[in-house]
Amino acid sequence: MKIAGSVVAVTGGASGLGLATSRRLASQGAKVAIVDLPSSDGEKIAAGLAAELGTEVVFTAGDVTDEAAFDGALATAEKMGPLKGIVHCAGAGRRLRLLDKEGNPGSLEDFEFVIRLNLVGSFNALRLGAARMAKHDAVDGERGAIIMTASVAAFEGQIGQIPYTASKAGIVGMTLTAARDLASKGIRVNSIAPGIIDTPLLARLRDDVRQSLADSVPNPRRLGQPDEYAHLASHILENAYLNGETIRLDGALRMAPR
Repeated sequence: MKIAGSVVAVTGGASGLGLATSRRLASQGAKVAIVDLPSSDGEKIAAGLAAELGTEVVFTAGDVTDEAAFDGALATAEKMGPLKGIVHCAGAGRRLRLLDKEGNPGSLEDFEFVIRLNLVGSFNALRLGAARMAKHDAVDGERGAIIMTASVAAFEGQIGQIPYTASKAGIVGMTLTAARDLASKGIRVNSIAPGIIDTPLLARLRDDVRQSLADSVPNPRRLGQPDEYAHLASHILENAYLNGETIRLDGALRMAPR
């Protein structure tokens, strides 16, 4: 896929990994639709990026777990042209133990919330995005590409990450199957599994905790940068032979049990 001139929707595009990806793609000439919650700073960010980079960037409000709202957001994105790419960054986690300190079972409500946001949201990105991409003419044999966001927790989930691990492992499991399913439509599917990335969530931690996390990464011994995720997402979109893969982006990190 040629990024310049292509319409790409970035979910969770108003912060963290999504914001870095929106910025990088816009700097490469993509027409970027930032898809995020109505309560986000998406509208302000989109206007700022468009003015700074001189390309088309729009904000379109949409909850990835709400079929009508999310499909409407993609419809807004397609006002700029045929949808060619989705980088799906929206997601969250909640700490949950199977048993609490008193031996009571963990919250099913919390588990279902994370599964719905991370896994069902990814399923919506796949099916609703692919339905739009499949309607367009192929360019060099390709109609589009979808990138999902997994996590190293899919492979080495830590204590307290049961819902997050389950949801991210589900994304890894869907990746190859989705790539095979959409092959006949000329749509590629890949996932990125980030390690410890320096997002606004980590910025809330104490300096000593942040340093401890950085020291746990073998090489380079530091936290990952959101733009390193964005750089990989950009490459995946451009590389037409990259399909059905989950790529770890973690500095050779392997998570400890806690």
